[in-house]
Amino acid sequence: MRLEEDCVGKLEVEDDALYGIHSLRAATNFPITKEKVDPLVIESYIQLKKASVTANYDANAIDVIKYNMIVEACDYLLEHHHLESFITPAIQGGAGTSTNMNVNEVIANVAMRLHPEIKIHPNDDVNQAQSTNDTYPTAGKMAMLKRLPKLTGEINRLIETLDGLAKQFKFTIKLGRTQLQDAVPTTFGKSFHAYASLFRRDLKRINQASEELKSISMGGTAIGTGTNTTKYYREHIVDEINKITNMGLKQDTDLIDAIQNTDHFVAFSSSLKTLAVDLSKFSNDLRLLGSGPQSGLNELLLPKRQAGSSIMPNKVNPVIPEVVNQVAFEVIGFDATVTAASEAGQLELNAFEPIMFKSILTAEIHLANAITTLVDNCLVGIDVNVDQCLDDVRKSAVTATVLSPILGYNKTTELIKRATKEHDTVPHLLIQNNILSADKVKQLFSPEYLVNGNE
Repeated sequence: MRLEEDCVGKLEVEDDALYGIHSLRAATNFPITKEKVDPLVIESYIQLKKASVTANYDANAIDVIKYNMIVEACDYLLEHHHLESFITPAIQGGAGTSTNMNVNEVIANVAMRLHPEIKIHPNDDVNQAQSTNDTYPTAGKMAMLKRLPKLTGEINRLIETLDGLAKQFKFTIKLGRTQLQDAVPTTFGKSFHAYASLFRRDLKRINQASEELKSISMGGTAIGTGTNTTKYYREHIVDEINKITNMGLKQDTDLIDAIQNTDHFVAFSSSLKTLAVDLSKFSNDLRLLGSGPQSGLNELLLPKRQAGSSIMPNKVNPVIPEVVNQVAFEVIGFDATVTAASEAGQLELNAFEPIMFKSILTAEIHLANAITTLVDNCLVGIDVNVDQCLDDVRKSAVTATVLSPILGYNKTTELIKRATKEHDTVPHLLIQNNILSADKVKQLFSPEYLVNGNE
């Protein structure tokens, strides 16, 4: 064991541990969850440390030996990871200071193990010209941006799949429904196209919100004033980060605002929540349209994925839409957490970014995975019960809506009431009572006319 000391006191740390006293205190103080800080946050933090020491070296603020040692340690960790050494819990007090110090300690200890003859201090050397308050939100934004391509890729795949279904079922007529009551006919082609349009908007919204994450607070240190930095460092730190990451980041024009306010996280989280809401609504529709098969709508035939009951033989449930619903509920809750955490910030700093990062980064993973299974295990292989849909259209008196421009609203209403009461069809009543010719009735109630009107 080795004995380390901080402003609180002394503590024994395992000899072979790469972390130090600050990390160990955090692991003890925050036994909320076994989940550690997201690996992408750690990776981004190490990249920030490498960029910072480079900017400090170019500003003649650190000697060449320490510069090379810290860069070598960062490169080693980026290659070998050593995630077991990053022990701070994902939910933590201190506005992320524990995570920053964990990274500082590990880099310093790796550097000294590679070169035992030179002392590297976690604060004075690794954390030079930095604060948790500018590095932590920057590392969080970088992690969110790194995680985004998988999610946007899955959204694109969802859109492409829906576009394919729209073409496949372009002329498959079905009964429209408003407020769960019969409405005028449409086609599954139009329905699937509408869903694709919905998720195109979601993709655009997420991409727009993510652009705000590229504006970072590096160089602001504690509260945005740049305390303990050089002018050269402030002007070049973001360039150094971009050289390492190629992420196209930019320094915020108002660093005080960038550190104390977290509306960019709220906006990004909100875009994820909106996607979750839309995925849940879509899943609700899939479950409803596939309900039955004997006593439900039975219009969509969802792929059978697993037995649905331990007591009812041959029962199959819509498990894929159900799991997507549950992910959506979770993400909506994450967004509420981010909103509350952002609102709770005070004066020059928000102390609650750790729970924001955990919520948003988890939401990105779960949404991407939910869309993956939705596409692969539900939409691919989905089919339409064409006979059921056509029968519903023929039986529904509401299809007589096409008569309103010809017979008027009131007379059409009377025909619909009579057809419903007598269990007859409106086309039959029209011909039987010589209201319209058989040819005209055939034209008006053809699938093409019912869907497209007089185009």
